[in-house]
Amino acid sequence: MGKFGRTWAMMKSSATVLRQDKELMVFPVLSGIFTMLLLASFIAPLVGSDFFARLEDNPENENWVYLGLFLFYVLSYFIVIFFNAAIVACAMIRMDGGDPTVKDGLNAAMNRIGKVFAWAVVAGTVGFILRMIEERSQIAGKIVVALIGLAWTVASYLAVPVLVVEDRGPFDALKESGRLLKQSWGEQIIGNLGFGLVFFVLSLPAVGLVFGGIFLGNGYGVIGGIVLAAVYLLILGIVQSALQVIYQTAVYRYARDGQAPSGFDRELLATSIRQR
Repeated sequence: MGKFGRTWAMMKSSATVLRQDKELMVFPVLSGIFTMLLLASFIAPLVGSDFFARLEDNPENENWVYLGLFLFYVLSYFIVIFFNAAIVACAMIRMDGGDPTVKDGLNAAMNRIGKVFAWAVVAGTVGFILRMIEERSQIAGKIVVALIGLAWTVASYLAVPVLVVEDRGPFDALKESGRLLKQSWGEQIIGNLGFGLVFFVLSLPAVGLVFGGIFLGNGYGVIGGIVLAAVYLLILGIVQSALQVIYQTAVYRYARDGQAPSGFDRELLATSIRQR
């Protein structure tokens, strides 16, 4: 519970950074828009076609489905990582006492675009393989895959900040992420779980909006409640995405330098990260 309490305090510090640079929320919005456009580009060619009918007639075409899923995984990872890299760059500028802009973040991400894409290929491949294994596994296999996925998430937690700040390739970034985790083992997991729990609680009012619309007893009320709930969850998701990357950057900064970033309490960071 103490670690969750520290995570809550870290989240508030991250929120302070976000309040100073509200434009950072542009990046999750762009990430979401480009991901939806990517999804549409994959789905649109299938609409009105007889692809699935031909798939039933010739199961060998299933290989094309897997190829398409793999490409979607890699490209969607690339979009998310690219805009997360932009947030990392801006957060580092703010933590150094500067005043970042959206242009600063985009420029930093573009300067690392080759390495961002390489990391997207690595992360997307791992994600795709784990997904395929999970779909073909029984319950015990699914548990094993989930544990492997958790281990991968932990090991790669600081890879994007390392890639952006230190200009390393994907495998060097993964190796450095693992090295830093030896200095701060455990807090990354608790941090992610803490953020997820906090935002789960914060998402509950959306349920209230839907039930409030139903309570009004008419179609307009139900539609209005659903629309308001969707807008609320969308805004909450944007804020959550930005805060998590800011938190991740702060953890990386302190794990690397042992110095508290601007806006973060050094004693809090010192107790949040267990040095070995």
